[in-house]
Amino acid sequence: MNLPNSAAPAPQQSGRISDGASFLLETLRVRPFARRILSGVSVLLAVLAVGLLAYPLYTNFYQDRLQSKLAIEFKNDATRRAFVAGETAIGDPITKISIPAADLKPTVVVEGTGASALRAGAGHYPNTPLPGEEGNVAIAGHRTTYGKPFANLDHLKPGDEIFLETPVGKYTYKVTKDPFPVSPTDFSVIAQTPGKTLTLTTCHPKGSARQRLVVKAELVSETANQPAPA
Repeated sequence: MNLPNSAAPAPQQSGRISDGASFLLETLRVRPFARRILSGVSVLLAVLAVGLLAYPLYTNFYQDRLQSKLAIEFKNDATRRAFVAGETAIGDPITKISIPAADLKPTVVVEGTGASALRAGAGHYPNTPLPGEEGNVAIAGHRTTYGKPFANLDHLKPGDEIFLETPVGKYTYKVTKDPFPVSPTDFSVIAQTPGKTLTLTTCHPKGSARQRLVVKAELVSETANQPAPA
């Protein structure tokens, strides 16, 4: 059976590809400089690939070591005094967060949401209340690097519990609505609100800073001014 005329160009296209490959191979054979360039490009691509794979591992290792240091500082009397006085500095530990429904084990949250502070994995927005206080407590966290504490925030549902432990007490918040995305420039989600609420933010989708994923919760239980268990 004869093929339709529309199929005729395929062999010509295949021939052009074959001719192009032959030309490239011949160029590499007779020109050592071209071979060196190709080798250099190949090495560069390999290094970049290794770097992309190694970077998350490095950040996770860094965060794990920093968390060990912060866990010790969290128990210090100086940390408690600074917390009570409201004089915590950027990078100081202020609370521990755990979210069973998001597979998040107790993780120390530091003051500040800059790049340096967030190497701890999660940071407290400085201009928002401390856990347990009136208003909207706001915490940001990484989703794919530095321990990725907020990797599974999208799994949360209304009614799921979020636990915050501070140097003076423990607080239980419950998620009030499904997680939702906003623009990274939309800071209205961390604005002050009546009551005692909590807002968590992280990058969305995973591996992108195109949006922010937001979780809203409200305080349902507190033991303020009581020693937190070790």
